[in-house]
Amino acid sequence: MVNTTEKPFSVFEGCESMAEGILFDLAIQLINVILGLPANILVIVILIQNRREPSTSDVFLGCLAFMDAYFGLMTPISFANFYHWRSKEVWMALKFSYGVKDTTGPLFLSCICVDRFVAVLFPIAFSQLKHPKYRISLSIFVLGLTFAYASAKMIGGFPNFEKVFTGEVLATFTWMIICNASILMALKRSRGAGKDEMHPMKKKAFKMVLSILIIIVVNYLPLVALFPFEDFYTPDVFRCWVQPVGYAFLNISSSIQPLIYLSRLEKVPFLPEAWAKICCARNQPTNNKTPMPASSTETITTITSTATPSPA
Repeated sequence: MVNTTEKPFSVFEGCESMAEGILFDLAIQLINVILGLPANILVIVILIQNRREPSTSDVFLGCLAFMDAYFGLMTPISFANFYHWRSKEVWMALKFSYGVKDTTGPLFLSCICVDRFVAVLFPIAFSQLKHPKYRISLSIFVLGLTFAYASAKMIGGFPNFEKVFTGEVLATFTWMIICNASILMALKRSRGAGKDEMHPMKKKAFKMVLSILIIIVVNYLPLVALFPFEDFYTPDVFRCWVQPVGYAFLNISSSIQPLIYLSRLEKVPFLPEAWAKICCARNQPTNNKTPMPASSTETITTITSTATPSPA
């Protein structure tokens, strides 16, 4: 007779001696609970309040905020399971939430980039595609891909499954860089004949898109730089160090995205007036002596109304 006891389940298994990468990711997720979760809930409330006069990308923004809020709600469950419950069933549910985060951020941010890209470079086509049905259909398609990927990640056991995420990140990162760079060049060229300075509204849009481009690089470049070289790492190093640290840069976008959206508003509901003056003072409307054509104003409004960072 051999007395054997089943080893308790632990998500740190195999990483006990190098758990720093996982702890770093957990610390980032804690920030998402403190800042990102209430910010995403506030974004959802604002979008619901503005549903009578929505911007073209509100559908994408709402889906992104809802999924980021869901991911933030799962973080306390993560901590409880890592250090107390140690349940394999709960870990499966957490893996599903990680799959949702892996997919919704890059794909919905790419959708927002497409919306801005068409609005600036193809304004006539954009005016013909403003009906919400196109964006709702695209959102349903993205959600279908998201749930398929998250379910596969939860089940596990698929060979080279991580390469699917690597390919997704590389494709969306490249697309978002091209989109935002094209928008910046288009805005820079649109000063008008004989004008040395950009119109104030276009200058504001230029700065906004530039800041979004910087955030894209910060959130996604670590993944793009590290994940394609998975075969160069030992399995333990990749799983315990590279993956958690790379995901941490992606996960922090759950806080950055809604905060950037809220910071561009002239007035934030439910926010104390003193705080609102600090975060939104630079967005107060100013009187411009130089009028803009109606088409240009509509285009700039589209850019600023969809201003959420694409790392996210």
